Amino acid sequence: MVDMAVDSSGLDRIDSEILSILRDDARIPYQTLGDRVHLSANAAADRVRRLVRTGVIRSFTIEVDQGRLGRDLEAVIDVRAADVDRFRRGALTCPEVTRLAHVTGRTDFQVHVHVAGTAGLNALLQRFTTEFGAAETRTRGGGDQRPADGGPRRVAP
Repeated sequence: MVDMAVDSSGLDRIDSEILSILRDDARIPYQTLGDRVHLSANAAADRVRRLVRTGVIRSFTIEVDQGRLGRDLEAVIDVRAADVDRFRRGALTCPEVTRLAHVTGRTDFQVHVHVAGTAGLNALLQRFTTEFGAAETRTRGGGDQRPADGGPRRVAP
């Protein structure tokens, strides 16, 4: 007998296993996915489609190696904007921006960026100020940031 207990989110054990597998490889063939959770390819595909339809899976995304694009410096920039909407619209046009979070407190946004060294960072900060109306910025920089286990970096939506 198969354990089909459902947790408080409405997912059973198989759904949870499917999500775990898809987090590591969203392009896995349904046949392989089904084999790993002991379902047919069609049943696995039906499960994935249901998870998408119910909004549990919001999208299938890619992880870009920013370093291979010449963006070898990762930084987090806190921004206080004169016009929040103008800044958001502008920042979202920048390929260097990998995450934009509207936050509360002293600043309006926390912007995660990957740039081509300090020159790229300075150029982006200049755009933030002159083109997008950033009134104040505060930058924290670092290099490559990965989990302690060396696995892929996950960014919250």
